[in-house]
Amino acid sequence: MSRKFLWDWGELVAMQFRGTLLKGCFIVESGIFCDERGSFIKIYHDEIFDELGVSLNIKEQFLTVSKNNVLRGMHFQLPPHDHAKLVTCVSGSILDVVLDLRKDSKTYGTSVSFNLSADKLNSVLIPKGMAHGFLSLEENSCVLYSTTSVHAPEMDGGIYWDSLDFKWPTESPIVSKRDEALPYFSNFESPF
Repeated sequence: MSRKFLWDWGELVAMQFRGTLLKGCFIVESGIFCDERGSFIKIYHDEIFDELGVSLNIKEQFLTVSKNNVLRGMHFQLPPHDHAKLVTCVSGSILDVVLDLRKDSKTYGTSVSFNLSADKLNSVLIPKGMAHGFLSLEENSCVLYSTTSVHAPEMDGGIYWDSLDFKWPTESPIVSKRDEALPYFSNFESPF
């Protein structure tokens, strides 16, 4: 694992945001500080996100640990409990997938994917109105989610993982019973 050695603490706040095909969805890359102890990275900085026009106001965080070939998704929270989220893979690696569910968006129904890994410590910033899921590419892949609303189980929503226009790199992932029962995208009425 190669690391850039940063000795100027000011560089730690230098975050790069790469736009994606989906408006408001960004890949976030941060500088990594390394020394003889290990490494240190800033995943979120309120002022830097504000400059981009993204105020997250994080309300809750979750951490999932997944076996290799586990597929979680495609999930979202229904309004008024919908949320933006910042997703970071802190151990292992995942194929992260985002699906645009915003009816008025030019990219409605479009999905994009990103490789997130502990080696890169990159994140994806997902705005409201999108479904999110991922495929674990290694044993014990740990994913940290920071969300802008508190989880409301009665407002959980989702799309069946294999009904969107995306070719997953597996034909038989490990999927929960709940995710297997989600509606197909073709039958979905978007509230966004």
